[in-house]
This record gives sequence, structure tokens and C-alpha cells, in this order.
Amino acid sequence: MKKLLLLSTGGTIASRASNNGLIPQDKGKDLIAMIGKLPYEIDTDDILQLDSSNIQPEEWKFIAEKIYKYRTDYDGIVLSHGTDTMAYTASMLSFMLQKIEIPVVLTGSQVPMDVVLSDAPDNLRLAFAAAATCKPGIYLAFNRKVMLGCRTVKVRTTNFDAFESVNVPPIAEVTSDGIEYIHDPELKQGKCQLNTKIDPHVAVVKLFPGFDPKLLFAMADSGCKGIVIEGYGLGGMNYIRRNMVAAIGELIRRGIPVIASSQCLYERSDLTRYEVGRLALLEGAISARDMTTESAITKLMWALGQGMNLEEVKGFFEQDIVGEITI
Repeated sequence: MKKLLLLSTGGTIASRASNNGLIPQDKGKDLIAMIGKLPYEIDTDDILQLDSSNIQPEEWKFIAEKIYKYRTDYDGIVLSHGTDTMAYTASMLSFMLQKIEIPVVLTGSQVPMDVVLSDAPDNLRLAFAAAATCKPGIYLAFNRKVMLGCRTVKVRTTNFDAFESVNVPPIAEVTSDGIEYIHDPELKQGKCQLNTKIDPHVAVVKLFPGFDPKLLFAMADSGCKGIVIEGYGLGGMNYIRRNMVAAIGELIRRGIPVIASSQCLYERSDLTRYEVGRLALLEGAISARDMTTESAITKLMWALGQGMNLEEVKGFFEQDIVGEITI
């Protein structure tokens, strides 16, 4: 019998109705009691009780430390978490806990556990099954799918099918025969070394017609040390009248890395295809390729936290560290 641990952090899955709206109240043992008996030995630890909108870098570090502490005592760990920032947490844990020796599976729900016809019981059962059978790594289990954590994005606000695996297939899906594993990513194995050093002084900018590039310098002057820009299509950026390309070049000369990604959810950014992308590439913009925005921003935070300079960040983004990018 596999020995598993549930680390609960709050979120909708643990919420109850109040006069102020849904508030996380249920403990891990309450969640386990409501899903019935499972063929695993399960312990619980209530480490946080927050709506995931309030989960920030300080909580990422705390969660990573807890997982690292418990990883040798269990065959797998399930982390119950609110859905709104779950993809960010999954991506950041992937970098903080590289080469984790056990499967760590994040899950949550769109409807609280105590509500009739909630999606919470099935999601939690799937997370435990994944924690008992997946290869070591960081995953997210939701709506009959198990996905690599650093490839997930929340794409729906209320539908049970809230998360998608972007640019790679899900790891597994639930069928009538149980969990069917359909994708086997080449994750690096070894001995996990906890590294929670990050620099959250970064920004994400979604480019739109009329955006004033001067705002980028305002960010830099306010202490922003790296920027992810969601450009058009393959990553194109305007240079007529409002010269984004020139602004990017100036930021890079200041030593501030600029990551060029796409506003499109699927497929990759490719700065080599069009002139508007090539000019940005020549100025030193770093392509995010097919990374999610959540993964790009957390990877940038982690890189800056290691004290990497501009060239080191560029080299770091040209590597697949935890399955976050297709080279």
C-alpha cells in the first residue's frame, strides 16, 4: 500500500459559504473523509488556509520547503490548492524542486467539496492515484487529466474542464479502464536540491495597438529586473511610431532581460519568421518558444534569484530544465 501525504493550502476545494462569500475552512482530514476510502495510507498536514489569489512568492517558498521536508517519508504528495494561481505554483515548484524524487500532484476544484455534484471528489481521487503511480515530477490533476505542472494553464473560470496542457499532451487521462498514460516526458532524474531563491521584481506586459513603450522604462525605473512581453502571433512587435523594438534594445543594454512570448495560447513564438520579430531578436529579445506565460514568468523569477546576468538568463532560457520548453 502506497504511503501518501495530503498538504492542504485552502482554495475552493476546502471552502464553505459565508456572508462574505466562499472562505477556505475545511481541513485535509475533512476532505479525505468526504471522498471515502482509498487504497492508500494517507496522512494530512494543513500548511495554509488561503484563497489562491493570496498565494504569492512567500507561500511558494513555504510550500516548496514542506514538500522537500516530507519527500523522503512518502511515496507521493498531493497538494490541494485554489485554481486561480495553481498553474503558477505548479510552474514555480517545478523550478524550486528540480529532480524531485517522488510525484507531487496539485489539484483543486471549481466547486467546494461539500456541495452536491462538486468536481472536488473526482479531482482529489485522481490526484492520489497519480501520486501513487506517476514518475517523479510536479503534476497537476484536474477533470480526468494528469498534466505536467509547468505546461498547465487555467483556461476557464467556472467549467469543470478548467485546465489544459499547452503544447504537449496530458501525461494521462482517465478512461473506463482507469488511468491511461499517454505521454512520457523526459524529466531529469537525480537528487533533489531545494532552491527557493527567486526575485519577484518582474512584469508581464500584453502588447496591444497603441501601447506606449515609455511605460516599460517606468517599470525599469521602479525596480523591475525582467519583463515578459506577450507579442502578437509568433512574437512580433511594432516599431512604427511607438517603437517597441528600440525600447527592448535599450532595456537589454541596461541589463534587463526581455522575454518575448506570444499572446496565442497554443504553438510557439518564433522571432525569426517576420521582420517585426527579427528586429526584436537582433536587439537581444529572448524567445519563450512554446512556454506558457506562467512558466516563463516563474522561470525568469528563478533565474534572477540565482544572480544570473543577462547572458546567463539567455542561456538558461535556451535550455529545457523541467519539461517547460520544446527545444
